[in-house]
Amino acid sequence: MTSTTPRPIPDGVPERIRHYIGGELVDSADGAVFDVLAPVTNEVYVRAAAGKKADVDRAVAAARKAFTEGPWPKLLPRERSRVLNRIADLVESRDERLAALESFDSGLPISQALGQARRAAENFRFFADLIVAQADDAYKVPGRQVNYVNRKPIGVAGLITPWNTPFMLESWKLAPALATGNTVVLKPAEFTPLSASLWAEIFEEAGLPPGVFNLVNGFGEDAGDALVKHPDVPLISFTGESRTGSLIFGNAAPFLKGLSMELGGKSPAIVFADADLETAIDATIFGVFSLNGERCTAGSRILVERAIYDEFVERYAAQAKRVVVGDPADPATEVGALVHPEHYEKVMKYIEIGKTEGRLVAGGGRPDGFPTGNYVAPTVFADVKPDARIFQEEIFGPVVAITPFEGEEEALELANNTKYGLAAYVWTNDLKRAHNFAQSVEAGMVWLNSNNVRDLRTPFGGVKASGLGHEGGYRSIDFYTDQQAVHINLGEVHNPAFGKG
Repeated sequence: MTSTTPRPIPDGVPERIRHYIGGELVDSADGAVFDVLAPVTNEVYVRAAAGKKADVDRAVAAARKAFTEGPWPKLLPRERSRVLNRIADLVESRDERLAALESFDSGLPISQALGQARRAAENFRFFADLIVAQADDAYKVPGRQVNYVNRKPIGVAGLITPWNTPFMLESWKLAPALATGNTVVLKPAEFTPLSASLWAEIFEEAGLPPGVFNLVNGFGEDAGDALVKHPDVPLISFTGESRTGSLIFGNAAPFLKGLSMELGGKSPAIVFADADLETAIDATIFGVFSLNGERCTAGSRILVERAIYDEFVERYAAQAKRVVVGDPADPATEVGALVHPEHYEKVMKYIEIGKTEGRLVAGGGRPDGFPTGNYVAPTVFADVKPDARIFQEEIFGPVVAITPFEGEEEALELANNTKYGLAAYVWTNDLKRAHNFAQSVEAGMVWLNSNNVRDLRTPFGGVKASGLGHEGGYRSIDFYTDQQAVHINLGEVHNPAFGKG
């Protein structure tokens, strides 16, 4: 673990962060602002406009006008594709600047922030390609009827994004929403508004018409709530914790809005005795400690077959102790600072709970040499029972629980023994077991001998308390479009005649 002097504010940080509505940077209607903290120091480094209902109303009106009167929804797919590809080019050309600002704002290690910036560009490029290649269904009854599906953009999409890898996750929603011809209002997380503020200049330079993209900063209970309840916003895509997702579900219900919600996770990584042990350890270390452990798909419960359990725990703990904690701006850093002091306190409370529920074998608090900032040593608990809170509840930090099992039946029971069902990871060299286990585990996504390698064509989403709906590939196209069935008669009209006696 290394300690460095906190770096100064990087170049490119604005003096203040404002809303972006109708193609203009604007302050809140009431002038309200909120403080944004740097995770390394917890000092205020910028203030952001705090949006409320009046600001959301203004943004939705601009987006609605751009949808009903502007060119964007009417453009050919190839024309929208060109704009999306220019956006991707601009993101790629600015990846180092984007990564530096994201790292400073979120505490994410700079090397990992750089990867996320490049993924953001790839998201736009993927949907730029997909919207051009998209084919819709047609159904023929020879000589009698032709039926075809016509896809249409829906309107104003409300996008509510989280504070972990914010720029990339914003792109994951913005790209398909824009590709399909919708206009958007983005409400980024209040902990990390910096990278979201960069979209405005990128979109302007790429040629996106004014009003197609709108940004309102602020708190969930103010700006987010107003967006969810706005009658002119038919779609809400949300990524965040399950409790907030439940509130959004209830608040959106009276309006019968389309909802896509990727929520929390407590994903299991199941390691059988026949697995390649070194690879499984490397993958499960990365799976929970990368991105500071602040990732929805983190394999934060590791279930290990009893025959290799002791060796696994010993080797895993030793490797976890060697994970490099440091200044997020240092390329050597593997775990940086957690995003905000509120979240830091939450994670530290779970660590204290864990000391009563499991055997602490690595970490367990603030690392040596880091007297300030939101630093947490990679923490490993072994012998954790399935009724423990650290087994059942999402911690969202660099904390992992390891639990032994005997045989496939117990492994499956333990894997499914939480309210969550986002991801699962299975490590075994038995192909038959791997496939059968994958089909039985309650998770929206399963990786077999693989660690969270994403194919953008596949559906992304969870089951149980981990989400509602899926995005990714054509699932995103489905969510952001209405599918209209058109029926054409080719022969004699089949029309029963009423009232002719």
